[in-house]
Amino acid sequence: MKEDPVIAAVTGLTVEVDGRALVDRVSLRIRPGTVTALVGSSGSGKTTTGLALLGEFPAGARVTGEVAVHGTRIGYIPQHPAAVLNPARRTGALLRDMARQQVRDLPRSRRRAAARQRVTQALADAQLDDVEQVLGRYPHQLSGGQQQRVVLAQALLLGAGIIVADEPTTGQDALTTRRVVDQLATVAARGIAVLLLSHDLDVVRELADEVLVMRGGRVVEKGPAHRVLDAPTHPWTKELLAGPRTLPYADSGRTGAELLTVSGLTAHHRTGGARVPVLSVDRLTLRSGECLAVVGRSGSGKTTLARCLAGLHRDHTGQILLDGTALPRSLRDRSRAQLAAVQYVFQDARAAFDEHRPVLDQVARTAVRLRGADPREAAGEARRVLTDLGLGEELVRRLPGLLSGGELQRAALARALLARPRVLVCDEITSGLDPVTRRSLVDLLAVLMRRQDAPAVVLVTHDLDTAAPATRVAVLDGGEVVEEGPGDQILNAPRHPFTIALLDASGRRGAAVRP
Repeated sequence: MKEDPVIAAVTGLTVEVDGRALVDRVSLRIRPGTVTALVGSSGSGKTTTGLALLGEFPAGARVTGEVAVHGTRIGYIPQHPAAVLNPARRTGALLRDMARQQVRDLPRSRRRAAARQRVTQALADAQLDDVEQVLGRYPHQLSGGQQQRVVLAQALLLGAGIIVADEPTTGQDALTTRRVVDQLATVAARGIAVLLLSHDLDVVRELADEVLVMRGGRVVEKGPAHRVLDAPTHPWTKELLAGPRTLPYADSGRTGAELLTVSGLTAHHRTGGARVPVLSVDRLTLRSGECLAVVGRSGSGKTTLARCLAGLHRDHTGQILLDGTALPRSLRDRSRAQLAAVQYVFQDARAAFDEHRPVLDQVARTAVRLRGADPREAAGEARRVLTDLGLGEELVRRLPGLLSGGELQRAALARALLARPRVLVCDEITSGLDPVTRRSLVDLLAVLMRRQDAPAVVLVTHDLDTAAPATRVAVLDGGEVVEEGPGDQILNAPRHPFTIALLDASGRRGAAVRP
């Protein structure tokens, strides 16, 4: 059987910056209608390789090898699609302008209808619902998933024969991830090649024809997807494919009295000058010594709930009680003791650090500001906590930009722990991390929770494998808690239709956690 022609080829590509190889002698071939997946940890060279197809390289890079694209256009869907959308133009205007360029050869009388038809078809191929509403909105008024589909529609409008999709399921719940998989499968079925850059091995398993495993800029294993994923030969591939954590985070025998109570909470966002309710929680509790996982799809209110607990979202009614005492809605009105008691670890750890100050100084500052610690003693305590979390002194004396995403998440945890909190709110802290780094972080969370002075943890996550070891699980949908109870009960015997759909979409239903 004759193989399809190669429409893009990378041969012996090496990309060096300041003498360090970001990509080292990488080669790959791309054929129409196929999905080629690059997998590996953060910093392995996936994105640098993908961008090379577009002729994009880091500033100051020394590039050797060859990148050849044969008679086709390449579309790029970045991990954060808002970065490539014009914030000052409505989606419809942007897409129609692109479509007009494709119909310029038609008679003038037919151009408008033809352009409209092309836009409609591209949006349908990108599986975008509520088309008229989306066309009338600016990019910031769209969800992350909608932005992603608009960027895909742009690429399809331009006639791209190759789509480079960079971590398209990062931060997405199981239902949204299912849709992304269907979307990319549809694109490939139309004869368009997909270069998938991903750490989500379930998505790779479902979509990819060929897999290249990268580590430290090199391809350490490659081959047909079924062979690489089912019978890996390289130790790093085997480590990537190891299963998720199954042991509980917390010791159920140490669960104590009710610590944090949410009662009659209704939170609002302002949209177009109007206050719109986005979250309604009748009652939710957290006991000392336990881990409560909050799960749900994107936009369900998970992060809004977390921000209310930490005083970062003040537009709400109802009460949040700590040891029976109401916490002020805004962190500006909370005492130092109350600020220290409820600490928040952000999803985007890089954005949560000042890029101009060493990590060690920022971690130590928490003890000075919230506990009144002596600066020298605070620095010593920060070093000890950071070392316990696997971050050596040479590393934490660097600026945040010189640490990896996983290292910065550990530093963010350390900073929160310097406050000696009673409640630790972790908002999607494993999102965007490769499987090895993610397992390392959740194992670390389990170690922290089993210490004598451990805080109780609210773990906001879209990843049901990360939620599974929690003491209890609360499921949010449409801003409401639709189901809540012991983790094994919710994930193995769900009752609410949304929970059932979420578990079915993830393929996790019935995967019990060992006590």
